[in-house]
Amino acid sequence: MVKVEAVVIRERIETVIDSVEEATGHVGVTVVEAVGHGRQRGITHEYRGRVFESRFLPKALLTFIVDDHHAEAVVEAIADAARSGNESGDGLVWTSPVENVTHNRTGRKLREVEVGA
Repeated sequence: MVKVEAVVIRERIETVIDSVEEATGHVGVTVVEAVGHGRQRGITHEYRGRVFESRFLPKALLTFIVDDHHAEAVVEAIADAARSGNESGDGLVWTSPVENVTHNRTGRKLREVEVGA
């Protein structure tokens, strides 16, 4: 099993999830609201003649637990769907191996559930 995590801008959450589902058929995702910045170091706003700096930008952390053979397709779907066309700030996507994934309700291993065993 592989954990695919992605930090995306909030406006792209639904687009990314739909893209992953369409590309791979995978439907499980956890979404956590987050704030952060990368190279852009935040943004500057002007409101009523005053300039405000926002160091942290609103983001979301998406987590998918997928079978090994789906991981690369999920990464590609996320990267394509998360791209906003801006110069920077679209986030990152990465993978990590995971072991012993078990459903809390049934106590069954995820691999057993995914293959219908």
